[in-house]
Amino acid sequence: MKSKSRVIGLVIYLIFIFLPIYWMLNMSLRTNADILGSLTLYPADPTFANYIKIFTDSSWYSGYINSMIYVTINTLISLTVALPAAYAFSRYTFLGDKHIFFWLLTNRMAPAAVFLLPFFQLYSTIGLLDTHIAVALAHCLFNVPLAVWILEGFMSGIPREIDETAFIDGYSLPRFFLTIFIPLIRSGVGVTVFFCFMFSWVELLFARTLTVTNAKPIAAVMTRTVSATGMDWGLLAAAGILTIVPGAVVIWFVRNHMAKGFALGRV
Repeated sequence: MKSKSRVIGLVIYLIFIFLPIYWMLNMSLRTNADILGSLTLYPADPTFANYIKIFTDSSWYSGYINSMIYVTINTLISLTVALPAAYAFSRYTFLGDKHIFFWLLTNRMAPAAVFLLPFFQLYSTIGLLDTHIAVALAHCLFNVPLAVWILEGFMSGIPREIDETAFIDGYSLPRFFLTIFIPLIRSGVGVTVFFCFMFSWVELLFARTLTVTNAKPIAAVMTRTVSATGMDWGLLAAAGILTIVPGAVVIWFVRNHMAKGFALGRV
């Protein structure tokens, strides 16, 4: 009886979780007139016109390409910067280390709007406005502190004796870090990649303000569904479904590391 109630509870929970995604998929396969005309649990006359428009209109599919470019750049930069920084915080004691670590976290806590005007003026001055690298560097403001915080927790769980043994065996610090230490914290790296990717992928304020046309993200392009005649719900739902795909792909590739990371690390 107890196991049955657990199964029923799990089924109800999964229905509530997947119902919005199913409903968005349902809307994406219908015309706007059909969506506004009646409430149906499934599309009676399904159409792929909304998806065809997204894949054939350069103003739409370029938004996905732009988002993928700056999100990938940001994730690589955040990892490259955060890995040695987290190692320093976990292995060494230096003047002001606790204060610097806390300062990093305060950047993650601060609202993005606080930093928007300085970034806009700086990028306008040096000519980085409306470029992928501009958005990628701006997102480092909150992704690097998050990556350092997550990785430092994993690194602190690795015994220091491993470092000392490797150095005695003649390993240099870069060789030890790349060949021994990083494989030991690959679960933490997987969790960090996931969070950096997702936070950068869903961020809109920086991405929309710092871009105009050349690097405009999909989240900004989706606002084009609002017009004088109303909102194109089918097209917006199709774009929403397609924005879920990259995140699902990332989760698929790092799923094993994420499971261990959530169990062992800070997250």
